[in-house]
Amino acid sequence: MESKYKHKVNYYETDAMKMTHHSNYVRWMEEARVDFMDKMGYSYKRLEDQNIASPVLAYTCEIKHSTYFDDVVEIIPKVVSYNSVRLKIEYTMTVNDILVAIGETNHCFVNDKGVPIRLNKDCPELDEKLKECIE
Repeated sequence: MESKYKHKVNYYETDAMKMTHHSNYVRWMEEARVDFMDKMGYSYKRLEDQNIASPVLAYTCEIKHSTYFDDVVEIIPKVVSYNSVRLKIEYTMTVNDILVAIGETNHCFVNDKGVPIRLNKDCPELDEKLKECIE
């Protein structure tokens, strides 16, 4: 499933050099991931209502080209691996078809006590949806 998310760079996201501050790219990946889940038909809110969380275990982001105030960044998240316990999503960020950043987030799933769970047992509907998204 391809999902495109657009983020317009806000003035407060820029720094003294008039470029987007590097800390914002990981926030945009999260925005794109939440949007992806909504479009997939299984929102983060729904997951949380079931007392399941999906913490970020690790992330990377490589900035290839600067972005600036008022740029519209298109972010495409893709599920690249998933095994009912761990999830890896890659992100491609572009402005006017110019690659500006690539990133990745790694997640697990935990219950409301922070104990790792297997989605195929604890949330089979989401498990199936994520398996369908693997590229």
